Amino acid sequence: MVVINSKKIRYVELFSGIGAFTQAVKSLKDVEAECLFAADIDKNCVDVYKINYGIDSYCDLTKENIEDEIPPHDFCFFSPPCQAFSKSGKQLGFDDTRGTLINEVFKILEKHRPKYILMENVRNLVSHDNYNTMRVIKDTLTKIGYRLPKNPIILSPHSFGVPQTRDRAFVPGIYEPLNVNKPLEFHFGELMRKDENNIETIIDHSYDDDPKLKINSHEEKVLTVWNEFYQLLDKKVIGFPIWYEYFFNASATDDMPDWKKDFINKNKELYHTHKKKIDAWLVKYNYLEDFTPTQKKFEWQGGNSINSVWDGVIQFRPSGVRVKTPTTFPTLVAIVQIPIIGRLKRRLSVSECASLQSFSKDFIPAPSDQIAYKQFGNSINVTVLREVLTRLLNYKDE
Repeated sequence: MVVINSKKIRYVELFSGIGAFTQAVKSLKDVEAECLFAADIDKNCVDVYKINYGIDSYCDLTKENIEDEIPPHDFCFFSPPCQAFSKSGKQLGFDDTRGTLINEVFKILEKHRPKYILMENVRNLVSHDNYNTMRVIKDTLTKIGYRLPKNPIILSPHSFGVPQTRDRAFVPGIYEPLNVNKPLEFHFGELMRKDENNIETIIDHSYDDDPKLKINSHEEKVLTVWNEFYQLLDKKVIGFPIWYEYFFNASATDDMPDWKKDFINKNKELYHTHKKKIDAWLVKYNYLEDFTPTQKKFEWQGGNSINSVWDGVIQFRPSGVRVKTPTTFPTLVAIVQIPIIGRLKRRLSVSECASLQSFSKDFIPAPSDQIAYKQFGNSINVTVLREVLTRLLNYKDE
């Protein structure tokens, strides 16, 4: 184990991606941070990491005896691939080869015993497999000698004034093998609410006329049609998704879960309550014949705080067209669901996505916008990392 010097942190960044941890640790005041080793197998991420930090991060952590190739270090940061635990994946956990990558981290920690560790992952990791996955992770880290919080810390950028809703789980640890039964306690003070945020803080209006970002004519039509639908409703707060297919003949079946049956019945009730208006709307737009199946679904999450689709933040999602209040953007994701600023009728730029993840202004993203969007969607918010890091590196028992 390396003895820490509070002014200098020698760290390794595992599953390094585009270096969110490096962004965070190097932004700390009065801390000299040196990256000794970084590891990722995504060559696009490796290219971006090299350009920004001058380090070749290509490394397969499943390589035999990889722990012997990693230099002694003070701090190990790791964010294993989340697909094995994410709600958007198959949630196979330790049955998925990506899930077992955490075992490679355990080998590295067993070998080097760095003073500090920090793990980040999707919120669903906490409850995955009836909480068994997190129990195994914590038990293993404790056996190695790490003192941990009683529960993972759940934080989102919007809690610190960055207008993105992105709950993630953080597990910080300090190597104290004689003190592992005393949980670490972290305090973050009064956190901001979503409605205290404002998307204007990251919008760069120089992109407003960028043709690459403008929604196309068909997308504009889809949003116009659904906006007309919303305007004809007597009830403006919709607490369920609108599924066009269930307005008419399709019905709930016995094999459906109760929540789905409930949504279907509410769709039928909504249709019958507004039948005359909805029928006229459907005739006007040819029963949505030129819409894709997902475009025939509509999710209003604007409450009564906005009056129009165009007032909100919009996403074209597999689950439908979603409209949210413009206080925070939805979670950036690796697949192309780039948020749309309704009133500007354009998507976020790569630069604005970088701001949503709190990357520095001098960060150089991938030359391909599609790859850059994916990388920021896969990354970690730097502001949240910095908040956790600051408390971990200055931790003292009360």
